[in-house]
Amino acid sequence: MSDVDEPELPRGVALAWGIAANPQRGPKREMSVERIVEAAVEIADADGLAAVSMAAVAAKLGFTPMSLYRYVSAKDDLVLLMQEEATGAPSDASRAAGDWREQLEALYREQLHNYLQHPWVLDVPITGVPATPNSAAWMDAGLHALAGTGLTHEERLAVMLLVTGTAHWAGTVMAGYARTQRERGFDDQSIASAEDALFRTLITADAYPDLREAIDAGVFLDESDPFSFSLARGLDGVADFIAEAQRDPARATAREPWGAPADAEIAGDKKFREAQKAVRDAERMLRVARKAERQAAREARDRHARQRAEG
Repeated sequence: MSDVDEPELPRGVALAWGIAANPQRGPKREMSVERIVEAAVEIADADGLAAVSMAAVAAKLGFTPMSLYRYVSAKDDLVLLMQEEATGAPSDASRAAGDWREQLEALYREQLHNYLQHPWVLDVPITGVPATPNSAAWMDAGLHALAGTGLTHEERLAVMLLVTGTAHWAGTVMAGYARTQRERGFDDQSIASAEDALFRTLITADAYPDLREAIDAGVFLDESDPFSFSLARGLDGVADFIAEAQRDPARATAREPWGAPADAEIAGDKKFREAQKAVRDAERMLRVARKAERQAAREARDRHARQRAEG
């Protein structure tokens, strides 16, 4: 497909990929999309997503709201860019954490950490998969972990959704409890004790026998992490499924020779890991070069359009 045939991207997506045309004139040299997004993230980190508005961001930067619209034309685009900035990209360490399971567990921990650092991201409405560089990087890292396992591409994506879904739900619950702690001055033990007391008062053995049995066993006072347990049991099932898939000759074509090998001894070889890192570095440089190429092409088309209009 040629540049001329490329679909018109939504403004926010184009900004995220660095291929949107920049304003020809700006109010001041200090203004930029990056600075606007940075200011918006600072507001959201301090006061939540609801506190973010074009007026609030403009006031923080010392400009008028209209000046922002020259760079980010809609709040939805701004929120998309904020989400892209806050979630970041997975670390190289997560992609080299070990076998497929260790890599997925590392991705889960990193995603959960990001949610707890920027809990307002959990309030962003889900309207589909964000088509942005960092969201693509998270999906790519999960699929990379499962390459060579014998799973089909659809199955790998489903496993990745298990990991990201658990991280999202864990972040939602943990961020909610953290907010309660800040607002009410409670600690973990105080919250657990209050919940336990409430359930002991309301839940009777006659009406809810199994729940009451769990309460009497101290389930609401337990300090273990239910989300890590759930993820571990889910990945146990994935491991069993992979073992079955690898024994199925019909699935042999699902294993790419360039994927992460199932042999843990090979995966841990120093030279092999160095080669993997070199490939990742080359892929990253290629993405940067392609982004620069797209930006240059867009700017060239803009110049030619202005020249035609002036001529």
